[in-house]
Amino acid sequence: MNWDDLKIFLDVTRQQKLEGAAAHLQIDATTISRRIKRLEQDLGLTLFERTRRGHVLTPAGERLASQVEAMESVSLDIRSETASEQSAAGRIRLGVTEGLGSAVIAPALRQFTEKHPKIAIDLIALSGFVSVPKRQADMSILLTRPAAGRLKVRKLTDYSLRLYGSREYLKKTAPVETRADLQSHVLVGYVDDLIYSSQLRYFDELLPGLTPHICSPSILAQLEIVASGAGLGILPVFMARRLPELEEVLPDDILVSRAFWLAVHQDVASLTRNRLMIEFLGELISGLP
Repeated sequence: MNWDDLKIFLDVTRQQKLEGAAAHLQIDATTISRRIKRLEQDLGLTLFERTRRGHVLTPAGERLASQVEAMESVSLDIRSETASEQSAAGRIRLGVTEGLGSAVIAPALRQFTEKHPKIAIDLIALSGFVSVPKRQADMSILLTRPAAGRLKVRKLTDYSLRLYGSREYLKKTAPVETRADLQSHVLVGYVDDLIYSSQLRYFDELLPGLTPHICSPSILAQLEIVASGAGLGILPVFMARRLPELEEVLPDDILVSRAFWLAVHQDVASLTRNRLMIEFLGELISGLP
């Protein structure tokens, strides 16, 4: 088997669509399709189902992907060792939830890069998860403790969410004295079928029967919607406190507690640059409200 074909195969498993793999690998999509077909012929296996959503792994493809990922790990180990593991240099790819990444980590990266100028950083702040086991990132901050994968995991901190509204909205609408009063208010929340973690289903947990009127998969968008005076929303305290126009609603009644977990791939956890980032994140995030 051609190792280059296997690397292309692995990239398609991560991108699903040939166009995405082509952009990432800087290879024409037609060439990628031809190389995948050649690999399937060499192995005598069908590795993908071609669907509207893209290339979806067959059971045989899943088994091969697991084996090729193990080969990739060995290759990365060798390169890491020959690149002087102990130097505080290289690139870190950090995956993080959108709100934490934008509101807390992004503003603090200057401190890290000034102290470690030879370390480059890719901050992947998304409304979703970046997979460490699939090598989409060296480390990732998650809402739940991962149960599988070659990972080193630590809890970073607990944090709180509360119900907020802008002063403008609260002045012009009926007072909210009990949860029942929320039935007459505009609520802001997540798009139900785009919720990527059960930890984000705050309304199901606290306000069953109530459905948000204005929805977005982005917590940054929800924050801005609430701040504009459009409605009430459940927001992380560490984000809402940055906007003085927001006020807590039912502060003695509505409180959500969640946690952030850091997962680091075992193959790169011992690298100096990653150890420095782990320490930095632990100190930065430990005091979240």
